[in-house]
Amino acid sequence: MSEPKVQTEEFSVNGDEILAKVKELIREGNIRRVIIKDKTGRILVEFPLTLGVVGAALAPVLVAVGAVAALVSEATIVVEKVEQP
Repeated sequence: MSEPKVQTEEFSVNGDEILAKVKELIREGNIRRVIIKDKTGRILVEFPLTLGVVGAALAPVLVAVGAVAALVSEATIVVEKVEQP
């Protein structure tokens, strides 16, 4: 069985848009990892998402994202997605 291909996407967002964008991306599915960087490119938070992570398991991740959103005015969200065969 071959290794799944991973595609990376980047989104530039304002601080108040971070949480909403992360929630939207998680709902889309196929997300392997989310990285949030500040405007200088420094990684603020990085977390892996496994397939099947839902509900209460996402709560700590969303709290962390909300805390980061409160601290920055601009950020880049880097998303690693698993390509579907």
